[in-house]
Amino acid sequence: MILTAQVARQWRRAINRRLQPLGLTEATWLPLLHLARAAEPMRQKDLALSLSLDSSSVVRLLDELQSSGFILRVQNEDRRAKTVELTALGKMTVEGVELVVDAARKEIFAGVPAEELTLAFYALEKISESLSSSAPDNAT
Repeated sequence: MILTAQVARQWRRAINRRLQPLGLTEATWLPLLHLARAAEPMRQKDLALSLSLDSSSVVRLLDELQSSGFILRVQNEDRRAKTVELTALGKMTVEGVELVVDAARKEIFAGVPAEELTLAFYALEKISESLSSSAPDNAT
């Protein structure tokens, strides 16, 4: 499994290098992607969980993203929990990130046959499902 961790690190470094000219780092672009891909506006604690970060780290991160104009914290019916939503700038930034990631994906995967990629992604999805179902917070 060392290979999996190595590939994940290399992937993040490759994307970070490509996004650096936009002034983005993994700490900023990854939460924006999570927010953009969520089915509904996320609460801070849900974002923390999806990023595997503790709540205090996410609060600091969201402070930075809000001061940069990428997100808004919105008060909802449940006054105890605010949701985090992308601003127009945040949405536009995510579109740019998606373009960069898509171009990187095409470049990086160019030498791998499509059927091998399909099998690799299928295997990774199965491993992820197995790990998710065995996680302590999912146990009954």
